[in-house]
Order: sequence, then C-alpha cells, then structure tokens
Amino acid sequence: MAVNLDPVMACNLRCKMCYFTDVDYVKTLKGQFKADEINQVASTIFSRALKLQIGCGTEPTLYKDLVRIVQLGKTYRVPYISITTNANLLTEEKIISLLEAGLNEFTISLHGVTKTSYENFMNKASYKKFQNVFQVFARLKSTYKFKVRINYTFNKDNFYELKDFFKYFNGDSFDMLQIRPIQKIGNTEYSDFDLDAIRDDYPNLIENIRKSCKAHDITLLAPKYIPKHDEKNASSLIFDYTFCYVSPDSFWKKGFNWKTNSFNDYANQIGWSRTLLSNVFKSEKELKSLSNRLNYEVELN
Repeated sequence: MAVNLDPVMACNLRCKMCYFTDVDYVKTLKGQFKADEINQVASTIFSRALKLQIGCGTEPTLYKDLVRIVQLGKTYRVPYISITTNANLLTEEKIISLLEAGLNEFTISLHGVTKTSYENFMNKASYKKFQNVFQVFARLKSTYKFKVRINYTFNKDNFYELKDFFKYFNGDSFDMLQIRPIQKIGNTEYSDFDLDAIRDDYPNLIENIRKSCKAHDITLLAPKYIPKHDEKNASSLIFDYTFCYVSPDSFWKKGFNWKTNSFNDYANQIGWSRTLLSNVFKSEKELKSLSNRLNYEVELN
C-alpha cells in the first residue's frame, strides 16, 4: 500500500490555492499524534507500505517528532519514505537529521517561480528561505543519497513564468519536476479554475521544459496536454485499492478503529480481499467510473 500520513493537522502557510485559506474548514482541522499513537500507527500499517508519504495535505515539519516517524518507517522496512513540505521551516540541521534517519525524498510544494508570484500565491512564505533550502540540497547531494521533487501547481496566472524556471532554480538541486493543473480542493481564496486561456500554449511550453529537464537529467512528470475535467488515465484506477490515508482523525477506511482492531481483522470484516479480487476482473470503463484521480503522464528522460 501507499501510506499517506498527516501527523499534525496544521500548516504554517496560507497558500491561495489551498483549503487552508478557508477559515471555516481550518477550524475543523485539529489534533496531532502523540508519541505512543505514532508507535501504534507504525505497528498497524507500516509493514504493508511500499511507500510512506509524510504530509498529504498539512505541513509535517510542524510535527516535533518528525524524525521519529522516519526512523519508524525504516524499522518496519518501508522501502521508500518521502516528506511533502513547503520547505519554509527546513534548516540544514533538520534536513541532515531526516536524511540520517533514512528519508529518501523531499517533495517540495511550489506555486510561483519568481519571488513576487511565489509570495503572492504562498501567503506567509519566504522566497529567500525557500531558495536557501535548495542551496542546501545542492550541497548535500555530494554526501547523501536522496531525491528532491518539486510539485508545481499552475493556474492561468502563474503558468507562463514556468518558461524561466531554470533561470531561478539550480538544476543540480532537484531530481524531479512535477507540473500539475490547479484543481478545486475546497473553498480556496484563489478560485479561477478555467485553464482554457492557456490550453493552446501549454504543449509548446511543456516541450521546452522537457528539453531543459533532459539537459539536467531531471525527470519531468506532467500531462502532455491539459486534461479535460472528467479525463483520467489508466494508472489512476488502482488508487482506491492501494492508497491508505492516516491522520489523527482518520485511518484508512471509515469504521476502522485502529486503536482496538488490527488491520487484518478489519480487512476480513469488510471483505477487503474479495473486493480486490472482484475488481481485478472489472473493465477499464467500470474502474474509471469508480475513480476520481488526477491525470498525469510521466516524461522519463
């Protein structure tokens, strides 16, 4: 399974394309795991994880025992551990601590290439701190083996600055660039989801970025064109059967009381094995009707 863990339900920024700009919704996001709870979470699900993604909608660097979670991942032999973060609270000391605990990848959220755009869309963020982190990444890559992925969410107002991406970011400081279109994820401050104005320009700009990524030996993850609202790709169809979300108020499936019940017992109770087996034989059309995941294609260089 892919285990996505939010250890604390909070964020230090108020990005305009994020639901943390919805004051009413933020009031519902409370809590963080205690040390003994994290230990139980790890014993319940980590041994099933092919990947552990720490940070799936909140900011994991706000959690004081973040290094401990990475250590637990390694204790339970999780093959790949990644942290998704806005990077504004990372320091060289914290980065080294996470790497020495066994972290494999930093996934960094980015909503603007230039300082003006970045600080506009990522309210309360510091462009200087962000760039300093990438300088640290570049230095540490000669000492530690790890990956850095940039997740760039674009809208019609921050799209064209992507053409200058490598003027602002050192290609030696990261390994993957993921470019994805804005999606409606709640009552966000920025709410212009219409991408028709940039649809025709998208393929050429992405092709130029692909060439730059290839020159720097960077993997590009991006659609070849802007997907239509209801369009899905085949790889998204397994999402509902491999994804496990964990937070202080949610664990995998509604009804699973992980504090008193084991994963195996609950899986047997809901007939999870039968569900998996029955969906093996469903057509692509049937599976698409059950899924609402995003459409991404990978450009491997």
